[in-house]
Amino acid sequence: MNNTATASKSAAAIDRALAAGRTALVGYLPAGYPDVQTTIDAAVALAENGTDVIEIGIPYSDPVMDGAVIQAATVQALKDGFRVSQVFEIVAGITARCDAAVLVMTYWNPVMRMGVDEFSRRLAEAGGAGLITPDLIPDEAAEWFEASDKYGLDRVFLVAPSSSPERMAMTVKASRGFVYAVSIMGVTGARENVSSAAEQVVKAAHEAGAERVCVGLGVSSAEHVREIGAYAEGAIVGTALVAELGHSGVQALGALAARLSEGTARA
Repeated sequence: MNNTATASKSAAAIDRALAAGRTALVGYLPAGYPDVQTTIDAAVALAENGTDVIEIGIPYSDPVMDGAVIQAATVQALKDGFRVSQVFEIVAGITARCDAAVLVMTYWNPVMRMGVDEFSRRLAEAGGAGLITPDLIPDEAAEWFEASDKYGLDRVFLVAPSSSPERMAMTVKASRGFVYAVSIMGVTGARENVSSAAEQVVKAAHEAGAERVCVGLGVSSAEHVREIGAYAEGAIVGTALVAELGHSGVQALGALAARLSEGTARA
């Protein structure tokens, strides 16, 4: 399943960071918030301020994993008429202007609706690295395995504190690029500290053979990034970035990314 012949853009970006003595910084933004062009400009600002991998989230009407900040942003994007096909325009706009690996994070339904092959082809043509699929499990991903191998795309699956050893092994084997470790059970949102469960999830993923594990849910400060870098290859920041973009705009977002990246130096 894990087709090593395919060069992974997100693995390469993470490896560049590690080779430079840094924990990889992964930043999430919702597509079309506050509009398509601003999403592109915001992502480029992240890349210019130390972010290695950018996740662009497709707004979804029933976002089961998202906390209040990201939900509000995605609801706004949908209300303003965002269409799924615009995600390719966003990805192409970002990849034309920076070297960050750009992944699309999406529930599986929008991909199915467009057609898995069609979606994958368009993502690859836009320069996208692959997909993060929070609600897709490897057992149900046969079509995605085929399309991702065909178009050279990364497959990022999620693991959690609840993942059994069997499920962990299967997910690690199915993933390409990195494994996304959810540090807590529950919805996204900035928190005072990162759950202690994160380290255990990462350890289990590494023991199952994962070379790169990135931790998401609750990361909002340089201190969190530093803490995660002690045991994981990457730290994923979402809510804090979305809130900053909404409150203060692109320039302030870039400044926040720069502050977060101060936590990436590895001991």
